[in-house]
Amino acid sequence: MRVFHCASDEEIKTGETTDIYFVRTKQVIEAKGLSKTPVIADMTPGKLPHGWPWGILCGIEEEARLFEGIPVDVYSMPEGSVFYHEDSRGIREPVMRIEGHYGDFCIYETPLLGLICQASGVATRAARIRKVARDKTLISFGIRRMHPVLSPMIDRAAYIGGFDGVSSLTGAKLLGVKPSGTMPHALIIVFGDQVKAWKAFDEVISADVPRVALVDTYYDEKMEAIMAAETLKERLFGVRLDTPASRKGNFAELIREVRWELDIRGFDHVKIFVSGGLNEENIPELIEAGAEAFGVGTSVSNAPTIDFALDIVEMDGKLCAKRGKMGGRKQVWRCPKCLTDIVLLVGKPRPKCPQCGSEMEEMLKPLIKNGKIVAELPKPDKIRRYVLKQLEKLQL
Repeated sequence: MRVFHCASDEEIKTGETTDIYFVRTKQVIEAKGLSKTPVIADMTPGKLPHGWPWGILCGIEEEARLFEGIPVDVYSMPEGSVFYHEDSRGIREPVMRIEGHYGDFCIYETPLLGLICQASGVATRAARIRKVARDKTLISFGIRRMHPVLSPMIDRAAYIGGFDGVSSLTGAKLLGVKPSGTMPHALIIVFGDQVKAWKAFDEVISADVPRVALVDTYYDEKMEAIMAAETLKERLFGVRLDTPASRKGNFAELIREVRWELDIRGFDHVKIFVSGGLNEENIPELIEAGAEAFGVGTSVSNAPTIDFALDIVEMDGKLCAKRGKMGGRKQVWRCPKCLTDIVLLVGKPRPKCPQCGSEMEEMLKPLIKNGKIVAELPKPDKIRRYVLKQLEKLQL
């Protein structure tokens, strides 16, 4: 009996999480002798949410696992790659190409899209926040807003997008890092006294965990921040402000006030950590006010999905793209210096970058060959470094 409402690995691998019309399509083409028709299918993104100029591709490792053992060839941009809705000439650009008999992979279209649409949305939102947060600390706090089965995926995507740490145990385990967090209001309430709670945390929790005191449970944030600093002194790493939006007023002014009062008492080593209602719009103002670390939740975990679509563009050697799509086997060429893209048919000569004249590189690289994974599946920290390097060249 299933306890939680989530699909198993086996159900995903056997196509049981697909839409029924793909099952019926497979039945029809098998009955009519068309299941072994060779096709080429492109996965392309629709227009990105909120007019975003670029996205960060996430979920490729799971795509590789999905197609492992299925007799198809898959070419993909590496995980963590920036992608665009269109190339520099306005041509829709594929992030993945699948070649094989349609009957062998048609029932996997639904999970194929699901594995990449949401993860890429989370990674993109995380990357955008990374851009505005500059060198400040970012922790993924959003798993409580989504089904717990998604917590590893959400935290992995946020980390790949540029976050420094994650709060979930499963996410941290997947990433090979220690989970990050502070303390909840419940701890303060159970003790009935902020100072007792802070002291107990300091006494019980291992010394390698930074002491970040929550300072908005009962009193004014400034007052509690001073109390925490005077209680833990040099052992206090930071204070966290998590005041509900209805009580924040001018949050930036509140941060300035806390920063001033800590500094004039000699507690300039204490960092200000903020959480609650954070997004790419309000973080810059809070940085200017003195915030140094951010626990970002719902705006990342509930990031808009990227609307990828899979379309057959060639069948049995003949061009067959539906209206609104571009036919033929394609390659995406990218300039490594300025990240400009050009989409051309496979076999065309290597182009020069139309922006800076540099040599361009192929982006769709072999991921699966006849059901076997042939590409390196890099660790999350390596993908994260790749993302951060690209972000240096991107604008919001």
